[in-house]
Amino acid sequence: MHTQPAPTGVPVLSRRLIGAELLVVFSVSLGASGLVALVRLVGALTAPSGLKSQHAVLTPTLAPGRPWLDLTLQLVNIAITVAPVALVAYLLVRSGESLRTIGVDGREPGRDLGRGAALAAVIGGTGLAFYLGVYAAGVNLQVVAGALPDEWWRVPVLVLAAAQNGVLEEVLVAGYLLHRLDQAGWSPWRALAVSSLLRGSYHLYQGFGGFVGNVVMGLVFGRLYQRWGRAMPLVVAHTLIDAVAFVGYAVLHGKVSWLP
Repeated sequence: MHTQPAPTGVPVLSRRLIGAELLVVFSVSLGASGLVALVRLVGALTAPSGLKSQHAVLTPTLAPGRPWLDLTLQLVNIAITVAPVALVAYLLVRSGESLRTIGVDGREPGRDLGRGAALAAVIGGTGLAFYLGVYAAGVNLQVVAGALPDEWWRVPVLVLAAAQNGVLEEVLVAGYLLHRLDQAGWSPWRALAVSSLLRGSYHLYQGFGGFVGNVVMGLVFGRLYQRWGRAMPLVVAHTLIDAVAFVGYAVLHGKVSWLP
């Protein structure tokens, strides 16, 4: 993995300290989300209706009938959700590193955008086809990408929500987690498996298709991080995928027959 070593004179983190740090970070972020998603899946499986007749809303309204309050809550929720990235940045600095260590910076904007856009085109297209297939098979809930009111701020909030997902997931699950596991002496493939399963876990609320699809996405994204040593192309790709999904759903839902 192409990561930058800590500067000379900075103490090397012990495996025990790395383990404790990872436990703390993911207990207040995506690890906790994985536990909640598992409970929600159990609830969906034990409901009287089948998975196919249930909904998983990705960007719900937070104050129905009160658009300005809804907008405020949406922005506050995005800020709170992405806060663990600041914690990771702090912990990296404490160990003599920075977000630049995992390739979250503006050193290669052209290459990052190009790689991210190409990756988004491949993953986004195959992901949509996979979702339609697993939904038709009845092993996934109907994913409602957006349920915001038809206000002037709907599209900007959807794009911000997509960026929130891209930054949070790729900085934590691809860059930071794989970097720390590499420092702890884990083999690349073992670390990749853990990262991918974690990514799948917090999508369990969507059903088994959401879990499998995101594990596969995690394998691809994680392996590319291990090769490139940069999380920025993954942030770009994830943001583009979600932005197209969120805004596309808002525009197309109810207007095309193939979209549930």
